Amino acid sequence: MPQRREPTLADVAELAGVSLTTVSRVINNRGYLSEATKERVGAAIAELNYRPNQAARVLHGMATRSIGVIVPTVALPFFGELAAQLEIALAEHGYRILVCNSQGRAEREREYLDLLVSHRVDGIISSAHNEDLADYGTVRMPLVMIDRDLSPAIPNIRCDNVRGGSLATEHLLQRGSRHPLLLTSRAGRRNGREAGYRSALALAGIEAQVVAVDFNTPEPERTQRINDELTSRLGGFDAVFATDDLTAAGVVEWARSAGLGIPEDLRVIGFDGTRAIRQAVPGLTTIRQPIAELSRRAVAELLAQIEAIHDGVELRALEIAPIELPVELVVGRTT
Repeated sequence: MPQRREPTLADVAELAGVSLTTVSRVINNRGYLSEATKERVGAAIAELNYRPNQAARVLHGMATRSIGVIVPTVALPFFGELAAQLEIALAEHGYRILVCNSQGRAEREREYLDLLVSHRVDGIISSAHNEDLADYGTVRMPLVMIDRDLSPAIPNIRCDNVRGGSLATEHLLQRGSRHPLLLTSRAGRRNGREAGYRSALALAGIEAQVVAVDFNTPEPERTQRINDELTSRLGGFDAVFATDDLTAAGVVEWARSAGLGIPEDLRVIGFDGTRAIRQAVPGLTTIRQPIAELSRRAVAELLAQIEAIHDGVELRALEIAPIELPVELVVGRTT
């Protein structure tokens, strides 16, 4: 007589007529779901005699040795290099990495978060850019953020963005600029690079000019919007501080098409200092983030949480100050 197969999450989803994500949310009591959906899933679980924690029982005392990493997209140089460095750092401790690209969409980030939780990874490192995503508050596993303020109880590893913004702006002023423009993805109080820019200009008695084009705007629309903004302000600025290198490289291209000399007519400085952009635009002046060190510190914080769980310590019981790493000004031909 053939051995009876244990029911799976997929079996529950099929019987209830819902997605795997929905079943996971019902089991973990996460996110909004209608009572009718909860009842359908509950009935399917009962009919199949599905045990949500069966994997944990079988692997009692064991770890999956896998870590989930959520980023907007590895197609962007900073996040691609960050994911690669995280993989290197985790491999040194015997962990594998599952990379999830949210594509800047909050719903996709939620789906990946559910997926990682249901697959019972040992921890999650997130550097996605969707602000105020409350779903992380229900995650009861090791969790670390990279350059993302989500909760004072979740470790946030980042570079010194405020100092980096000040360094970039001070450098432009020292090179003779008197009307530097900030080009960023999201303006506001959470933007440390903008805060550094504004602080340096205030000390010099110069008015700030800020252009924000949302990080999640799809291409080629984002580039076109940036070009349109710069063209409409032509003559009103003599330098651009772009808060990421890819955007800075785009500014250099725009300037050439507009007949502006770099740096004679326009000085340009970026932020990140990734290998990809250094190779593509070797003369770009930038503020370099210590990406490898950011990754190592994030991994160290996550492994400390994993150990804490083994020791019976409650996670996120205390507030944790962000860990900030120093940045470096790398002077190139664009300033």
